[in-house]
Amino acid sequence: MPKKPRSNACALEQEGVESSHISTSARELLLYVPVVDTTVNAGERRLLILNPVSGSEDHVDTVVELAEDHGFEVRTTEGEGDAKRIARKAAAETDLVAAAGGDGTVNEVVNGMYAADALSTTTVAVVPAGTGNNFATNIGVEGIDHAFDVIRRDRRRTIDLGTAEERAFVNSCVAGVTAEASGATTSSGKRQFGVLAYVFRTIENVRSFDSLPLRVETDAGSESTIPRTDPNAEPRDESVAQTWEGDAAFVLVGNARRFTSARTAQGNAEDGLLEVTVVEDASAVDLLGDAMLEGMFGRDAEHIVRLRASALTIESLDDSPVTYSLDGETLKSERVNLETDCGALRVIVGDGYDPNPDSDEA
Repeated sequence: MPKKPRSNACALEQEGVESSHISTSARELLLYVPVVDTTVNAGERRLLILNPVSGSEDHVDTVVELAEDHGFEVRTTEGEGDAKRIARKAAAETDLVAAAGGDGTVNEVVNGMYAADALSTTTVAVVPAGTGNNFATNIGVEGIDHAFDVIRRDRRRTIDLGTAEERAFVNSCVAGVTAEASGATTSSGKRQFGVLAYVFRTIENVRSFDSLPLRVETDAGSESTIPRTDPNAEPRDESVAQTWEGDAAFVLVGNARRFTSARTAQGNAEDGLLEVTVVEDASAVDLLGDAMLEGMFGRDAEHIVRLRASALTIESLDDSPVTYSLDGETLKSERVNLETDCGALRVIVGDGYDPNPDSDEA
């Protein structure tokens, strides 16, 4: 699949202009698409793809009524893969596609547009009607009624898109979550913790991990907290590729999502980087300790390695396929190449979306 064009800010960085040399105000101007406060943009072709069985399944009538009031044609999915198929087929003739459902529905819609090579011409909106709605939360959309208010305000941003083996993800890619844990995770857990609910349930359900022997290798220019085996060694050269190798319990890769004890779970989706957290193999007792759960993804946690990179490879060292969750959608592979497609996805965001959650003001 051809590489999508990068945003202006990412292009500058790619050409050797360091991000620190681009002022915050300049970056805002490079990435920002002006607000248009109208109910329906003149001539804009709008489609809403509705998953009727997401979440509590009581949202259909409300979504259909609001969608029609805001100029959307509504198409309803009937099963897995339908949202992707509808989006792919309609992308070339649609200016704005809204995904009404949970994170899985958003993932399917984006992948349909990605497969149709329509990301540069079509904008995505999210109407949260699922259980967790983590991506909607990360872009400042707080509910169904609020989603249509956000669409009316029409504040658009270009954000990064994660890719794994020609499949896209907007929020996260997680290795190590078991199918049993996914099925046992409660709706309240998903609402509170998002994909981390699956991680916690995996820890709770398994007495001893079938650890994942992995090699994680980033591209040059990445940042890392990989422990240095020789304390007297020269400082690590961050301009070359970084490699972690060992037994992992989980590997969590965030795009619009971060896995830390920070104030907000929203990651920086406009920096061209993926945030990678390797949870090293440890006994279930160690990981389940209260102190470990509370600080599991904090900076000083004993079993945590952090990386930030625009591209990385995760490879199984025992020739067994590893199961990955891409925004809740499953991928199995012995080797996965992940990249960030910088500025590839145009989305409508709410006022709660912070383009730079790592700024001092955040």
